This record gives sequence, C-alpha cells and structure tokens, in this order.
Amino acid sequence: MDVYGPVGPSGVPLLWRYGVHRVMGGSGDVQSARYTTLPQAALRLDADPESGGGQDYEILLDVERLNIDSASFRQMEEAARAAGEDLAEGVGRRVVQTVGERGKMHNPVTGSGGMLLGRVRRIGAGLAAGLGAGVSGLAVGERIATLVSLTLTPLRLDARCPVRSVRLESHQLDVNGTAVLFASGAWSRLPEFLPERAALSALDVAGAAPQVGRLVGQKGGGKVLLLGCGGKSGLLTAAAARRAGAQLVIGVEGHEGAARSAERLGACHKVLRVDATDAILLAQEATACAGGEFDLVVSCVNVPGAEMSAILSARDGGTVYFFSMSTCFTAAALGAEGVSKDIDMLVGNGYCKGHAEATLQLLREDDRLREIFVERYG
Repeated sequence: MDVYGPVGPSGVPLLWRYGVHRVMGGSGDVQSARYTTLPQAALRLDADPESGGGQDYEILLDVERLNIDSASFRQMEEAARAAGEDLAEGVGRRVVQTVGERGKMHNPVTGSGGMLLGRVRRIGAGLAAGLGAGVSGLAVGERIATLVSLTLTPLRLDARCPVRSVRLESHQLDVNGTAVLFASGAWSRLPEFLPERAALSALDVAGAAPQVGRLVGQKGGGKVLLLGCGGKSGLLTAAAARRAGAQLVIGVEGHEGAARSAERLGACHKVLRVDATDAILLAQEATACAGGEFDLVVSCVNVPGAEMSAILSARDGGTVYFFSMSTCFTAAALGAEGVSKDIDMLVGNGYCKGHAEATLQLLREDDRLREIFVERYG
C-alpha cells in the first residue's frame, strides 16, 4: 500500500481526497497514513496555501465573500449585542478571531460555518489530469461558490485588511483571503439570472429543497409542517413541498417580516406566528390547524430548543427532518423517547446529488420565490 493510503474511486489518495493532510494536531502524520481526524472535526487546520503536501489535489481560491450560516451569524450578532458592540463590527471581529485561531470558519459555539465565493487561483495538477470532484472545464480565474462547509475548508484572511464589509441582512462578509477546496469538495458556478449575493444565499442551503421534495414524494404528498418557513431554507422547502404534491403545508414563523415573506410566497396554506421553542403551544396550534398530526415536519429554525416542537407535531410513523445547525440531536433522541413517539428523525444533509442545480432551477421557475430572494439577499 502507498504510504499515503489507499485511493478512492476518484484515484486520489484518501488522505488528500478528504483533506486530512491539513489537519493540525491530528493523531499521526501524513507519512504514516495514521491520521484519525477529518477536517470538519479538527480543532485546527493548516490554511497556508503552500503547505500540506497535497497541492496537486487541491483547488486554491482567492476568497471574495463568506456566507455565514444562519445559526452562526445569529449567535455572533447576539454576542456582539450583549457586549455593547456595533453589530457589524462585532460579527466581523469574531469571524477574524475564529479563522485566525482555527484556520477555518468553525463557530466554537454553534459548531457551524457557511460557505464562500472565490476566484480560482490554482488547480492542482492531479485534479487538472481528471482526478477528484469533477473539475473538467474549470479554469483559473473563474469565480465559483463552494458547496462544502466552512467548518472543513482551510481559510486564511489577509492580516492587513481581512474584512471589507459585513452585510447583516444577508449574513455575508466581503473579505480578502485564500481558501483550499479538497478533491472531494463540491462547487458551483454562479447563475446569470440571479444577483451574486442572492445566488450565494440559496446555494448555502441548496440541500434542503430537493431533499424535502423527495421526502414529500415518499410520503405520497401528505401533511407537511415547516418550522422557520420564512428563512432561506424555509422558503425553498415550502416551494419544493408544494411542487412535490404536499396536500397541506403549514408554516411556522416567529419573526413578523419573515412570516410576511412566507405568506407572500403563497406556498404555505397558512403561516402561524408561534415561537418554535414553545413546544406545547406550537403543537396545539399546528395540529388544530391541520386537523391532526403531520406526516412530515421540517425544522429550519436558527435557534436552539425547537426539537420538541417538531417531534410533538409529527404523527406516529411520520418523519422529522432537521435542517438546522441549532438542533441538539441528543435532545431530539431522548425527547422522542420520553414522549413515546415512534418517528423517523433525519439529519439534514447539506449535500445530495444535483442539489445546486435543483435549487437554482426552483428559483428560476418560481417568479415570486426569486423576487423575495433578490429583494432580501441580493
């Protein structure tokens, strides 16, 4: 066996394919192929573009913009507010601090990150030769959005001017820096029919809509409850659920502006203004509105403590799909056991085959959804 480990289906040695060679403080070293920590779980990554030894299987990007996930951005906003800081400056400072300490944007409180927009500076020789995650046709100088989490993406921000601006409304930061995309990392070109910021916001949650559409199809339509229906993933999943044939879609949104956006979209038959952390009240109002419990409950909320609201609203034999970085899966598992709910609980996977294309197609075909995204995030 090669000292760098066996190769995967792409022909790239596994340590380089998954970026393990950039883990700092891992158990072992790349020469002995004994690393036991993958980049997402690692406390720190080596973000130096010229180190790591795996440049032949990496794409190097000049980073222009970070799109921070909703749970992480909200947490940093609240921390800045509690400290009496200007919100934009406080969020920017925390991002710079986290990236400096960890070599990636991996929020130590929420455990979540986001994704980025960057320009290709270098394509590793191994990838250019046809190995890795499909770089055919990709050229140096192109601008792409990464479809993998910032929690596993080596990231270095410029020491002199790391952050140019912070946009609170879209959860995005314009930055100067570099990032590394591994051979296993998915990416997407930006569509021409959407402003860049709106496209980046949609691609950040691209896995939600196609997976919810698939679940609705598996349920034969049925009744669907969406918690957090007015956010990015909530709006997309509402539209996807209706398109997939859901018989009834009830939305829950505690923020008035977001609730109005969900009502304007028209994908939910009704939008309830209820706090998603109030499990008893939410379950009572939602089930009363639907005439019973739900076949599928989707949680897109960006605050902790909403697990039981989703669980109590699902029927026995139903499914709860947690597409939220605020979810505590220990609370969900023990909570379902505690109320004797025999339900399937699914972890929201940010990736599924064709997810970027499916989400962008949804935005292309749904004029009202596209208008809301452009107004809010563009």
